Amino acid sequence: MSFFPKIRLRQEVEEYLRNVYHNNELVATLGADEAEKKFVRLQSHLSHPPSFTTVRVNLRMTSVEHAKRLLSEEIHKQFPSVVIPIHHHPQLNDLLLIPVIGPRRALKQHPVQVIVGSQCGSAVLRGAHVYSAGILSATKWMKEGDEVSVYSDIEGKCKRGATEFDGVKVFIGNGISELSRSEIFCSNSPIKGKGIRMTEPVYLSPSFDNVLPGYVFLQNLPSAVVSHVLNPQPGERVLDMCAAPGGKTTHIATLINDQGEVIAMDKIANKVEKIKQNASVLKLNSIQAYCFNSTKAVTRDATGSGQGPPFPPESFDRVLLDAPCSGMGQRPNMACALSLKELTSYQPLQRKLFSAAVSLLKPGGTLVYSTCTITLSENEEQVAWALKTFPCLQLQAQVPHIGGEGMAGAGLSPDQLKLLQRFDPSLAVLCDFDINDMTCQEEDWTVLANTDTIGFFIAKFVKNI
Repeated sequence: MSFFPKIRLRQEVEEYLRNVYHNNELVATLGADEAEKKFVRLQSHLSHPPSFTTVRVNLRMTSVEHAKRLLSEEIHKQFPSVVIPIHHHPQLNDLLLIPVIGPRRALKQHPVQVIVGSQCGSAVLRGAHVYSAGILSATKWMKEGDEVSVYSDIEGKCKRGATEFDGVKVFIGNGISELSRSEIFCSNSPIKGKGIRMTEPVYLSPSFDNVLPGYVFLQNLPSAVVSHVLNPQPGERVLDMCAAPGGKTTHIATLINDQGEVIAMDKIANKVEKIKQNASVLKLNSIQAYCFNSTKAVTRDATGSGQGPPFPPESFDRVLLDAPCSGMGQRPNMACALSLKELTSYQPLQRKLFSAAVSLLKPGGTLVYSTCTITLSENEEQVAWALKTFPCLQLQAQVPHIGGEGMAGAGLSPDQLKLLQRFDPSLAVLCDFDINDMTCQEEDWTVLANTDTIGFFIAKFVKNI
């Protein structure tokens, strides 16, 4: 598919990632030509949204079937002329799959144009409307109620308040302006809130803004897999080290049926408040959220209570380290402004966090490490380092294991790679979902949903007794 260009990267970053996909071990396995094709597919696929929106059902408040019925009604309200099927995920009993229709190539483009930033553009491609803060430019005569065409500035060169823009832009859909140009860019008191109500997005995906709060939680499929791999049990004490905004935290609390203790930490105060809000909306009482730097979460003070951070060593039955990362697996992502220095800056921080996680884990306990990126240095190389640095750790098989195996290049054995779980967008088969033909078989939906995801990585360890 060539409807969107490949992800735009700085040249130094593109060469770095190309070298990742041309490492000696991978080339020896695939051959140089196939390794290059794999990298080219990755660049293309990252600029497209996954083929499915995945929704996690809060089984403490409703059943999957009830949530499915309510979602069907909500989607019908948003798109009354379209029938969009909702599917159960056969391996994840709390997940529903909603196909993303598109790209719709025949949409008429209007004279009135709006330019948004690349981050806003990515959100629109996954079902969001355009809020005034995301608008960079608008045609000078735009008024409330106008039909407008929305474009994403993928080079970051559009100046806020411009009346026209001739830079590189990608059409992402049509909508109705809910504000005039002067209301959006007024210097005295610009109006906040929704700026463009999207009526014809290039990718048709439902908006989940305040949809069924407490019943469903919007979550990428690999992110939902993580908590199942951790496999927390009722009565256990579980730590989520980098928890904001709380998707995995609330999933863990749900899986233990809110019976136990889930400690969530993040070092940014407003993100911690978001964790608390999500826990409240989902009516989960087992979660305790703290604003704390998880690299400093271990104390050697034997007099500490251990009720709040820092904690004594061996305080937790299970630890989830969903580590801060370069985010190079996020989709859709039409432009990435990271420098090579920024891209490669995460490994030391991840190792500090990992060291704290091992110390905080009880003997016999489970540690899951995950990222939403596709680099070797933040994924397989971290596993190789951990196994060498901490002899007490052993890699474990993952259930469910619906992604691919780990990528060669970090010196791990074939057997070790099979224990890892990598969701690699380069392996996806991008499909055009046609509004008039939604007749795929259930097994076809499942294959697509499991492969056409964001880029993600999961490793599971047990600490020897």
